[in-house]
Amino acid sequence: MCSLCSDPFLGEVAGRSSLFRKVSKVPRRVSPVTGLTTYQLVGMSIRMTTNQPPSVPAAAARDVPPAGGSTAGARAPRGSARAALIAAAHATVRKQGYAATTVDQICAAAGVTKGAFFHHFASKEELAVAAAEGWTERARPMFELAPHVKLEDPLDRLLGHIDFRLSMLDGPTEDYTCFVGTMVQEAYATNDRIRAACEASINAYCQALAPDIQAAMDVYGVPDDVTALGLAQHVQSVLQGAFVLAKTTNDPAIARGTVTHLKRYVRMLFDSEGAARCDR
Repeated sequence: MCSLCSDPFLGEVAGRSSLFRKVSKVPRRVSPVTGLTTYQLVGMSIRMTTNQPPSVPAAAARDVPPAGGSTAGARAPRGSARAALIAAAHATVRKQGYAATTVDQICAAAGVTKGAFFHHFASKEELAVAAAEGWTERARPMFELAPHVKLEDPLDRLLGHIDFRLSMLDGPTEDYTCFVGTMVQEAYATNDRIRAACEASINAYCQALAPDIQAAMDVYGVPDDVTALGLAQHVQSVLQGAFVLAKTTNDPAIARGTVTHLKRYVRMLFDSEGAARCDR
């Protein structure tokens, strides 16, 4: 939105909250052509457009082969090599894990030479840290472009965000699971720099979600021991757990069920005032 580093969100999220809500209100409706809801359509669009960072030209994005592929992609245009390497790291690590991913595979997927890799990054670890930072930027469209962000009621926005994340759970597992969540499971005990970068990216997502949660708490009330950041962390933990479950079955259905339970929990937490939102 997994995750979500150089942290444009961290420390500035309150001041930038208006930045995440610049689009007009979009009602949740069914497309007469495809039968997909607005959330599904926008979710699919964001999944596709964020497969490459915005700085990678569209032509370069088309040239990057599937993660883990053995054939080299077309050479990345001059000036885009760093962004292409980060995008290739996101795709490859999500598919096969950090330890199993080699510098050669990342270079092949990015369409750059090994010399270009070492021009931008001193090591695979340096790329991993930069890619964790880049993952935070990839989460930005979830707070800028999703159709629920202009809803007036903060609880509607929160439930809309959960609906939106639910809509993204489709397709191959590596397309919707979290890069930093995948990487930190491998590196948390062996590489503190990577662990810290993943922590920052995951925390940035929580910090970006917390203002809407706090606003909903102010309107509807919750038990005294609930905090906005704590509930945002619970949302993140359910999502990360859903990704793990989906990996065990190689099927997003189990993840969708888990996130549906999350929505039910949030509605119950805010009691009867939010109950009617379940059927929207």
